[in-house]
Amino acid sequence: MFSYRHAFHAGNHADVLKHSMLLAILQYLTQKEAALAVLDTHAGAGLYRLDGDYASTSGEAADGILRLEQAEKLAPLLQDYVDAVRSFNAGPRILAYPGSPFLAQQQLRPHDKLKLFELHPTDMRSLSGNVAQLEAGRQVQVLHEDGFEGVKKFLPPPSRRGLLLCDPSYEIKTDYMKVADMVADGLKRFPTGTYAVWYPIIPRPEAHELPRRLRTMATKAGKGWLHATLTVKSSKISSNLQGEKKRPGLPASGMFVVNPPYTLQAQLKAALPQMVELLRQDSNAGFTLESAGV
Repeated sequence: MFSYRHAFHAGNHADVLKHSMLLAILQYLTQKEAALAVLDTHAGAGLYRLDGDYASTSGEAADGILRLEQAEKLAPLLQDYVDAVRSFNAGPRILAYPGSPFLAQQQLRPHDKLKLFELHPTDMRSLSGNVAQLEAGRQVQVLHEDGFEGVKKFLPPPSRRGLLLCDPSYEIKTDYMKVADMVADGLKRFPTGTYAVWYPIIPRPEAHELPRRLRTMATKAGKGWLHATLTVKSSKISSNLQGEKKRPGLPASGMFVVNPPYTLQAQLKAALPQMVELLRQDSNAGFTLESAGV
């Protein structure tokens, strides 16, 4: 079974792609004065210690955010991301990694709203405790609910301006279908909203079908879309000298955005080659970037 619990993978290459794009989208959407509603369907714990039990077990941040931290000159999209992560750390080293709830809240104005959904009981307790430290009051609402269903009551938001971020664990194959169904339902309720979907690129048919479904859905609805992927290594299972099989871990991931900011593609054209250069783990590293109607 594929496992993608946030805490074990904080700051890895998938977070670099997901969170740098999230920040770029929010920076664009908050340029207009009207209130913005942000819905995070699978919020996780919100904040992670890279030297804690979970993240240090995998050590994936070493091949993610910590590689970017050491780079001398970054593309603007990546520099903004690294600066945002650094702002949650008092010392010179990055020891605390902010998840999407903390990165999003940092970008919001006082009149914007953030709805955080988390169903996992352990992550929910951590999320509630971490969010309390923000002292954000009514701006941030934590909901112990299934985000796939819970977002429906908030679409459309009163301001008619909103971003929905969806990045489930995909441990269950039906998550892929739930994501597509949720975006389809969201576009009916709130056609002008921005929908950002993260997904793992793994040897599973559903993982490759999801972006195709989203592309077809957006095109039929007459909405612009953008699709970016980042690969850092091969997905092939290798064997050691003893003949033991070794799985590669997550080799790649993608972000599909419906109604993306028109500025996002140019930002990614500058940033994605640098992500490949800095985060590559073998010769199979690469990226793709495509869009339509933007």
